[in-house]
Amino acid sequence: MIIYKNSLKSFNTFGLDVTALKIIKITNINELYYIWEKYCQKSIPYIILGNGSNVLFLNHFRGIVIINRLKGIYINETQNHWNLHVNSGENWHQLVKYTIKKGIFGLENLALIPGCVGSASIQNIGAYGVSLQNFCKYVDIMNLLNKKITRLSCIECNFQYRNSIFKNFYMHNYIIIALGITISKKWKPNISYKDLNHLNLYTITPHEIFSYICTIRKKKIPNPKIYGNAGSFFKNPLVSNKLGIQLLKTFPNMPYILKNNIFKISAAWLIDQCNLKRYIKGGAMIYSKHSLIIINKCKAKSKDILYIAIKIYNCVGNKFGIWLEPEVRLIGSLGEVHPSSIFFHNH
Repeated sequence: MIIYKNSLKSFNTFGLDVTALKIIKITNINELYYIWEKYCQKSIPYIILGNGSNVLFLNHFRGIVIINRLKGIYINETQNHWNLHVNSGENWHQLVKYTIKKGIFGLENLALIPGCVGSASIQNIGAYGVSLQNFCKYVDIMNLLNKKITRLSCIECNFQYRNSIFKNFYMHNYIIIALGITISKKWKPNISYKDLNHLNLYTITPHEIFSYICTIRKKKIPNPKIYGNAGSFFKNPLVSNKLGIQLLKTFPNMPYILKNNIFKISAAWLIDQCNLKRYIKGGAMIYSKHSLIIINKCKAKSKDILYIAIKIYNCVGNKFGIWLEPEVRLIGSLGEVHPSSIFFHNH
């Protein structure tokens, strides 16, 4: 167990200079028990972070930040499948690299997504036509109040677009311990996504898809070590068939995916239509290469980033009647804050 000084600057990818009461890195369950009994049971606020790649601290945090470094990857195989049991503090991208090196193919479309395995389950991460739920067999969670570990099946996790049961029912007093992943040995490339469908289905290899996706992501998303960011700030909105068709009449070049009568619209395109590219407030800015990303350009404060996010929310909402949902988790001084208390509209 390592206890750090109270600056969170290197524990959030926005690189915001905020503090916590204590920052403690754990590498095993016993350390977690110890911290829970010493601090959290006494009503001291706490949050659990992996790489801090999907959070915006709104102020200094008046509690304990637990950095999850529960490590371990265990593999067993059947005739047709690889079964992986991965502890929640493992880095997601390193896991993808590790599987490809081992000749286990299937996760390559999810390369270079920041964060740890635990957060991957919370967010149901997805990219380039693939999401975590396609591979998840189970998630092991621990109830911190009674130390009981429960295994939830993929269906019980209630995975949806950037959503899961871990964002509501299992949000408080639970920690994700591990993830079970099942990958078929019959590898088929998934190149249905528009950025990939020029690739040759018959000759492409998993290694090529992996490196191609890494290249695309590096071009679109700035390195947080250079410009602090949390990737996409908002989710791509899902709208009704009626609204989608209505919008297409006015904006025939609107990029969308239509599935089960639901339109999934590019949030970056919506933002671009509001002429917000390179919009600046204080030390924060909308990234010039991808409008869904807000960057810490130069010593930004939380309020600068939040100001831009609210500006985007209101501009897109007023122009299109679509009220974007943040993908980034908002952390107040006492814990996670529901977006509706910050992003709200009258309609």
